[in-house]
Amino acid sequence: MPSALDPTSADAPVIHTFSPRRRALSARRARILEEHGEAWSLDPEGPPLDLAAVFGRTAPVVLEIGIGLGEAAVEMATADPGTDVIGIDVHTPGIAAAIDAIVKRGLRNLRLVHGDALRFVRRLPAGSLQGIRIFFPDPWPKARHRRKRLVTEANLERLVPLLGAGGWLHVATDISDYAQQVTRVCGAHPQLEGGRIDRPAERPVTRYERKARAAGRPVADLRFVRRA
Repeated sequence: MPSALDPTSADAPVIHTFSPRRRALSARRARILEEHGEAWSLDPEGPPLDLAAVFGRTAPVVLEIGIGLGEAAVEMATADPGTDVIGIDVHTPGIAAAIDAIVKRGLRNLRLVHGDALRFVRRLPAGSLQGIRIFFPDPWPKARHRRKRLVTEANLERLVPLLGAGGWLHVATDISDYAQQVTRVCGAHPQLEGGRIDRPAERPVTRYERKARAAGRPVADLRFVRRA
C-alpha cells in the first residue's frame, strides 16, 4: 500500500506545476461552456475511470497535459480519429475554445478536463495510456522554482505507470535548460528509454511555438518509450 510520502498516493501533496492566469471569459465562450461543457468534460477528481465507457469504444488513449487553447489537441484528434484523446488544462478560456472546436468539427474522440493534471491522473488506471503529450509546459525559469516544473522525478512516478508497455512520453519545449532537465530525469528513469527526436510532422505549430520561433528560441522535441 502506498505511503503518504509516495507521490502516487491519493494522500500525497501535489505541487502546482502551472502559473495561475486570470482572464475573464467572453460572453460567447461562457455560453459554450454552459451549453456544451458537461457533454465533453471529465471531472478532475473522482473514482477511477473506465475509458472504454467514457469514449464508447476500446481504442488507444493519449493524455495531453496543458492544452493551451486546444490547438494541438484538436488538430491531432481530428487527424487521428482512431485514437481517443484527453486534454487537460487549468485555464478556463482554453477549455472553452477547445469545446467550441469539438462542437464545430463534430469530434467524438476528444474529452477535456478543467483542473490540475496531477490530481486527475489518479483517476486513470495503470497501463491505460498509449501516450502522454506535454507541449510547452510552464517553464518556471527561476532556479528556486524548478521543483514546480511538470517533468520531475517525482511526477514521473505518477505518470510512467499510466503508460502501457511501449507507451510514450513526448515533451516539446523552447526552454533549453528544461529540455536538459527532461533528458536527465527521463534518461535516469529505469522504465524509460529515448531522447531528442526530429520535430514530428504530426505535431501542429501552435501560436506559442510561433512566438518562440519569432523570439529566436529553438524548440526541442523529446520522446521516451516505456520498456516492455
